[in-house]
Amino acid sequence: MSEHEDNLDDEIEYAIEESRGIAPWIITFADMVTLLMVFFILLFAIGTVEQEKWRQIKESLRVALGADNVEELGTKQGLDVITQVDEQTVHAVDEVGAMVNREMADIISEVDEFVFKNKLSGQVEVASDERGAVITISDVVVFPPGSADMTAKGRKTLRQVFDVLKQFNYNVKVEGHTDNTPIHTLRYPSNWELSASRAAEVAHMLIDDGFPPERLSVEGFAEFRPIVPNTSVKNRSRNRRIEVVYQRGSIRKRMVKILKRK
Repeated sequence: MSEHEDNLDDEIEYAIEESRGIAPWIITFADMVTLLMVFFILLFAIGTVEQEKWRQIKESLRVALGADNVEELGTKQGLDVITQVDEQTVHAVDEVGAMVNREMADIISEVDEFVFKNKLSGQVEVASDERGAVITISDVVVFPPGSADMTAKGRKTLRQVFDVLKQFNYNVKVEGHTDNTPIHTLRYPSNWELSASRAAEVAHMLIDDGFPPERLSVEGFAEFRPIVPNTSVKNRSRNRRIEVVYQRGSIRKRMVKILKRK
């Protein structure tokens, strides 16, 4: 027998001796543990996907049906609701979204026409974003520097804008913004107080002119939400502004009610 064959026999005998020290069930147990681990990983992955799907379905149902309470995932009621999501519900969601977009387009069109007729380009702007229809008014028009006392021209401009928008009966949020120039006075210790005071002043004027106070809210953001960097006099003047926001959620709620009456 050759030396190579002798070495091979020795290795086989060594392997046999080693295997005798391992209980036979160990290999089967290890396979079972591995399979269980893979099984639970798959369950976790599937459960995460289903939760996300349910969250999207739940939000769509709430919007389309005007429901305040949609059952949670995992309950019998929740599972029943999932089975009832059909083409009609999807169509309702799409229709509400289209109605909201049309209404915001009408608001923007009315303000654009007002700006053009009154030659206020650069002083009053209107656009839409995730908040809703946003009318931006430069504080150069409305307030003197470092003050929340509205100018006569600013009051007149705001009243004109409000007269245009009275036909749109939605919740409104008034947001005050400043540039990053510090202010330290007894009345306004910082830009927080200045921006909030300016927003409140606009809100008071709207209420005095007949806007329902229960549909009005006020926020001051100081210098922390600039639309352009505060790197020049021109940019800082753009960041000093009042934004009157016709809120998307309020418009959507009204559209849902209209759709349900059809």
